[in-house]
Amino acid sequence: MYNINKSFFLASPLEQFEIIPILPIELSGFNISITNASLFLMLSVALSIFWFGLVIYKNKLVPRNWQSVKEIFYDTTLTLVQDNLGKKGYAYFPFIFTIFTIILYCNLIGMVPYSFTVTSHIAFTFSLALSIYIGINIIGFRTHGIKFFTIFLPKGVPLFIVPLVVAIEFVSYIVKVFTISIRLFANMTSGHTLLKIIAGFVWTMISIGGIFLYLQIIPLILLLALVGLEIGIALLQAYVFTLLTCIYLNDVLEMH
Repeated sequence: MYNINKSFFLASPLEQFEIIPILPIELSGFNISITNASLFLMLSVALSIFWFGLVIYKNKLVPRNWQSVKEIFYDTTLTLVQDNLGKKGYAYFPFIFTIFTIILYCNLIGMVPYSFTVTSHIAFTFSLALSIYIGINIIGFRTHGIKFFTIFLPKGVPLFIVPLVVAIEFVSYIVKVFTISIRLFANMTSGHTLLKIIAGFVWTMISIGGIFLYLQIIPLILLLALVGLEIGIALLQAYVFTLLTCIYLNDVLEMH
């Protein structure tokens, strides 16, 4: 029994990020199977919709419990929009708020034992960032027309270095989609990996018994502290991703 438990709890910390098919589906040669990643993504969306629906249904003048939490998230996102986009950002508030909510739920659900952290995969974070980035550029092009491309050429640049400046601006503009996705992916992956390592260490000490049964209190306290820290990081990363989205959107609207 000891060997079985030891093997189970000391599995590779990276195994928690493995994508496993739950319902294999193949359509016209395309693999559209439902995996643990897609399942928990759908769960995050469903819980988000259910929670807000429940809060709206039982909305009260004096907020209580979950309504207070919802209003905190709402006010936080609204402040982001106001500070970075001004009054023109109100039209994009539903879009920004949806991004914040979905990422937050994906991060927090990943904290539940034996669940799956969707945002720990670069495929998801990059796809999300790329789709948002494409949408932002469409907004910029519809707002400014052909003048939108002047975003790659700051005013007052000498003519002889225009090609170099345009190339640099274009590369830095494209890199944004990578930085915003890698930041979220790296933080969630590293945090969950560390939690798995510490949890495995605690379980090993408990399994050995003897004096180690008492010494395990030290890594256990560290584990609990890391769980609290990881929850904070989950909130922070949702906030940062939303903040950067607001900044990028403001860039195409204001044409800095």
